[in-house]
Amino acid sequence: MSILPADPLEDLLPPFELVSTKEQTVPFVFCSPHSGRIYPNSFLAQSRLDALSLRKSEDCFVDQLFAGVADMGAPLIAARFPRAFIDANREPFELDPSLFNEPLPDYANAQTARVVGGLGTIPRIVADGEDIYERRIPLSEAMDRIDRLYKPFHAMLASLIENTRRRFGYAILIDCHSMPSTLVAQPSSARPDFVIGDRYGSSSDPRLVRCLRDAIGGVGYDSQANRPYAGGFITEYYGRPARGVHAIQVEINRGLYLDEASIVPTAGFEHLKADLMDLAAQIFMDMPRLMERRAAAE
Repeated sequence: MSILPADPLEDLLPPFELVSTKEQTVPFVFCSPHSGRIYPNSFLAQSRLDALSLRKSEDCFVDQLFAGVADMGAPLIAARFPRAFIDANREPFELDPSLFNEPLPDYANAQTARVVGGLGTIPRIVADGEDIYERRIPLSEAMDRIDRLYKPFHAMLASLIENTRRRFGYAILIDCHSMPSTLVAQPSSARPDFVIGDRYGSSSDPRLVRCLRDAIGGVGYDSQANRPYAGGFITEYYGRPARGVHAIQVEINRGLYLDEASIVPTAGFEHLKADLMDLAAQIFMDMPRLMERRAAAE
């Protein structure tokens, strides 16, 4: 389960893995945009950090935790590229002017909090704040990554969501992530098992969020909503409840399944994976019922 080096960039193509059954039987799409672990050798050489440090930005093995949903009738799209290389949970051009040799194009968005914090579409830092690069990089590299990796990933994700909405009348996107078990600034501050983000009620019917949190409690875990993660670009951009698309971000506490220092799964990995499939089975029953009752009431 270590990193998979790649060279050249073509080794990252296609930029996603699509895990699906022959027939989709439930109105869900699962997405894992930060679990990619194929690192181009040119990127490793360009970085001032070693591979283990770069992996601190990964949602390690989240794609494997959720892979079983495909056998239950829901497609899963997982990025193959690492988050430290390009982040699919950002706008396409959230670019940091301090990172590049050339001026940014007019359409770039350099003013977001994520860019200011070093975590734009092309991240400047890893999750614990260390700079990735020794020096500025050519803007053409960013554009190449966006064109060849970011855009095809989102084209496939958008297609999965739209096909689901057309087939079932609505779509529920579950955007899958993981979070450190403690706050960096407050090492003694433990986090809940799950954080559920719906952009403070704007990206999903709140009844679906309550249903998910009830199901999480039913399999023995605790959760909280929107703190400290309310959902990123994917949740905000695709969540359009008025159009029948509901997007919910799920953050899993890495302490449940991962040795965070060595980035190796612990004995809890298989247990959590089984519990997540029980959780999926529950929401696959309960959420469609909620949507049917909602439709009947309208």
